[in-house]
Amino acid sequence: MEGLSFKNVNLEKSENLEKHRTEDFSTSKSLVVRRGAPFRVSLQLEGRAFNPKTDSLRIKVMLGRLYVAMPVTFVKHASSTHWTAYIEPKGLNLQSPSIYISPPATASVGSYRFQVSAFTQNNQKTRASGRFILLCNPWCPEDTVHIPFEDQREEYVQKDSGLLFMGTAKNMVSRPWSFDQYEPGVLETCLNLLQVSPQHQQNRRMDYLNRRNPVYISRVVSAMINSEDDRGVLKGNWSGDYKQGVHPSLWTGSSDILRQWTQSGFSPVKYGQCWVFAAVMCTVMRVLGIPCRVVTNFNSAHDTNGNLLIEEFYSETGKKLNRSKDSIWNFHVWVECWMTRRDLGKEMDGWQVLDPTPQERSGGVFCCGPAPVKAIKDRRIDLFYDVPFVYAEVNADVHSIVLSEGRVLSYSKDTERVGSLICTKAVGYPRHQSLTGDYKHVKSPTSTISSRSSTMSDGSTLRRAGSSKGVAVLLSLDKAPVAGEPVRFTVKVINKQNVAKMMKVHVNAQAKEYNHSPSDTFWETHGVIQLAPMEAKVIPQQILPAQYEDVVGDDLINLAVVLQDMASQERVLATEEFNIASPELVIEVAKESSIMPGKEHTATVSFTNPFSHQVSGVLTVAGAGLLQGKVHFRMSQLRPGGTVQQGITFTPSMVGTKMLQASLLLTNMNSTIRGFKMVFVNRA
Repeated sequence: MEGLSFKNVNLEKSENLEKHRTEDFSTSKSLVVRRGAPFRVSLQLEGRAFNPKTDSLRIKVMLGRLYVAMPVTFVKHASSTHWTAYIEPKGLNLQSPSIYISPPATASVGSYRFQVSAFTQNNQKTRASGRFILLCNPWCPEDTVHIPFEDQREEYVQKDSGLLFMGTAKNMVSRPWSFDQYEPGVLETCLNLLQVSPQHQQNRRMDYLNRRNPVYISRVVSAMINSEDDRGVLKGNWSGDYKQGVHPSLWTGSSDILRQWTQSGFSPVKYGQCWVFAAVMCTVMRVLGIPCRVVTNFNSAHDTNGNLLIEEFYSETGKKLNRSKDSIWNFHVWVECWMTRRDLGKEMDGWQVLDPTPQERSGGVFCCGPAPVKAIKDRRIDLFYDVPFVYAEVNADVHSIVLSEGRVLSYSKDTERVGSLICTKAVGYPRHQSLTGDYKHVKSPTSTISSRSSTMSDGSTLRRAGSSKGVAVLLSLDKAPVAGEPVRFTVKVINKQNVAKMMKVHVNAQAKEYNHSPSDTFWETHGVIQLAPMEAKVIPQQILPAQYEDVVGDDLINLAVVLQDMASQERVLATEEFNIASPELVIEVAKESSIMPGKEHTATVSFTNPFSHQVSGVLTVAGAGLLQGKVHFRMSQLRPGGTVQQGITFTPSMVGTKMLQASLLLTNMNSTIRGFKMVFVNRA
């Protein structure tokens, strides 16, 4: 009998991509499937047809030099632990038989080759081959990354855009970010990241075997996002000098970074800071099929000596001093990934903290996690990985000290400022969702709250207070500050004793970056007031836009008041750090309900200048699945109160909800204005 002759192997891409929920990866040349679910390939035969009675088939699946071989049976069989291959006898096309290859839910992630061998009755042998990419499968209950709700799988795996939260807990800034996992080349770059890792270079066999485990994968990715120990993706820079690369604030999505890394031969991209590291890691994890979300910790403690104590020092006139190695970042951004922790026990399953920003070594490498969120809440510092480090970031106490010539004049303690709000983007909605109660045992509303930290997360009146035996001072922002408006606040001074007092009042404002000590004072006022016994006085203050605009920009303000009893020399300190809410770009899309792929549509970006002086800048518009690359427009001088509009055209290439985002980099001040619009692209 003559042998079988293969014409080719049809990977049945459209059917497999749809069944495996990978159709958005259709720009990839490879077949992309998920473990724990079978996929179909068809053999195109030349000459005689397949004879089930006399011909037999075997499949060999290869990952690097690892391989598994299996017979193709006529019994439908899928295993959660072993590779299987079968033909369904019903409806069998003998000229083009279909084989179902079924990867187990424990299979390693990577780029595979497979080989089909046909044997006839007289042992004649024919071969054909193909390739596929295998990802984790959060839809499969047997997979260790299975997440139970469909809306969560859509948000944390499939969604290619989102919001990052910055600023302060009381005046939050929502920054749009394009995760870009379906942009051309991003999938391949994420797989290359695993190949370039030290673990793969040192022992390829063990790396391939370990890639079945999301705990292992996530640690590798956490280390590879930064470039401290390896050929990682991003170089961190907090110096303020970004001339050798891109200012971290100018990145708007992950694909530009990942593409540049690949095109440079895996040289680190300059530059990243915490939100960039986290957002790029989120892209990689979602590509690999591991549910991932970006998380912001407001008032994040960076405690260099591990004593859960942050010390902040002020001068007697309210200027914050750079005296401590410990620091509080106004916000810090990491990611959470969803997985089971078979190494720790079922109670630690679920969300795990991973932090790719290089801060401290873990196992000799700059990476962090996965640390179970449940372990952080319960202070299970005995559990892997890096629970003590993350616990300190959300739980340290703050000691504020007023100094004069090295002598301590005043001391106060705040137990609630650090980790005051931990949040992520809400599932399905463009707003934040608080996770604070998942990380900390939060006091109920009826609990006693320290007067020093009676903060409100809705952006209404904000207060910080200081108190001693004789006097108290309360610093209150009238409302969340907005660009172009005065920063209005009040200083309330209270005499707690039955004797009259003469008080010196020092108020000081400094600009600061989110992770730095403040720079020099840019605004201050000093005065003397007289208080009758038990009297309280309110002193209204304001900082005008012309006084803060050129200094602050996208940075924050550290505001402090020091009260000095001229008789007893007693000092009391109250402080507040806050950001100025930037204006937003407004994006309007024409005929919003009838947007379809392949058709040109129009949108308008508008900006009204709220500042007290003229501004100019460069407008950049981008949108994964809507625009190819980015488009740039120059904006000439715009007077205070003036409005400018810019029309754009876009042609969607993908269906579903996509983000159109715009950013305006102002050239004459340290500020970038942003806006976004969610656009739903209908099926044609």
